Amino acid sequence: MNSAPESAPARLQTLIGQGVAAIDTPALVVDLDAMERNLQRMADYAKAHGMKLRPHAKMHKSATLGQRQMQAGAVGLCVQKTSEAEALAAAGVHDLYISNEVIAPAKLARVATLARQLAAQGGRLAIAVDSLPGIEHLAQTLGRGENLIDVYIELDVGQKRCGVATPADVVPLAQAIARHPALRLAGLQAYNGRAQHLRTVAERHAALAEVVRLVQETRRLVEAVGLKLPLVTGAGSGTFGLEATSGVFGELQAGSYLFMDGDYARNEADPAQPVFEHALFVKTQVMSASAGHVVVDAGHKSHAIDSGLPRVHGEALEATGCSDEHTTLRATGGAPLPALGSTLWLIPGHCDPTVNLHDWMIGVRGGLQAGTVEELIRVDTRGCLD
Repeated sequence: MNSAPESAPARLQTLIGQGVAAIDTPALVVDLDAMERNLQRMADYAKAHGMKLRPHAKMHKSATLGQRQMQAGAVGLCVQKTSEAEALAAAGVHDLYISNEVIAPAKLARVATLARQLAAQGGRLAIAVDSLPGIEHLAQTLGRGENLIDVYIELDVGQKRCGVATPADVVPLAQAIARHPALRLAGLQAYNGRAQHLRTVAERHAALAEVVRLVQETRRLVEAVGLKLPLVTGAGSGTFGLEATSGVFGELQAGSYLFMDGDYARNEADPAQPVFEHALFVKTQVMSASAGHVVVDAGHKSHAIDSGLPRVHGEALEATGCSDEHTTLRATGGAPLPALGSTLWLIPGHCDPTVNLHDWMIGVRGGLQAGTVEELIRVDTRGCLD
């Protein structure tokens, strides 16, 4: 691709065509080869199982990467915030699902405006709801019109966050949506985030068995009042193989598969799912060396630690602490410590908030050791909090 967006800082634009050694630290780097293999593996998996794929863009926050996912077969993208949807729509992504509830009147007005804009462009906006007031306010804000927005009812299937509590609670919401011409009852949001990081395959299987039971009961109750839930959507990078073979899900929302972070690597591998490679790294440098540890120049401002400290790619090193500008590492298994000035590659514990700390990702082709900078990838939805 060999592209450098004109709005990228000049110091970054000069990296195009140079080797990885030219990248200053700390920097967020994408191994393009590994990322593209991950992208294709998931696209092939979804196609082979007859599943729609709607990756979660809150992970990479990039219209460029979202468009590549759609070119590979994804039907659209998920986001969590109104502003994320607006930013991606402005960058050319026209099939978006806000898989989250929106209640504030000012945000609902923006949702209505975006829904009409996307419809005029041949696109589509969808949103999740979990309350009767949420449905009524959405319908009132949209006003007159037919089938302006797809609406998914969120059922709490184990996340213990948003969503109605029981399958029976879905029925009055489905009936309310059906009464409003501007709304289309699109289906059920059934995502269990807690299940994504259950460490053993057996634990994840048990959690998803309960999800399937709840979804089946919900469909039965909704159909008993003469309505349909056309699509059940959910799944994440830890469990999508279970949803894909469940017989009840029709769409996968997995997102982290594209980069694969350190926390997902702690899961026991499920042989029913493709193997994904780490593709997102923080390039860092040893800035201080002591007898028992070294310190690198990437801290909280460079990578998120809400899902644990970073791993060190290809090295017998373990992170023992992190502060704003520093991460402390010690050697494991009797290995020597790296020398002052050495380059290291950190695998973030959680890719989503790590990406949100950066304006640009640096795409490298040919590997982390001898590769070349090929492109700069804008983080379009960085800071989209509302």
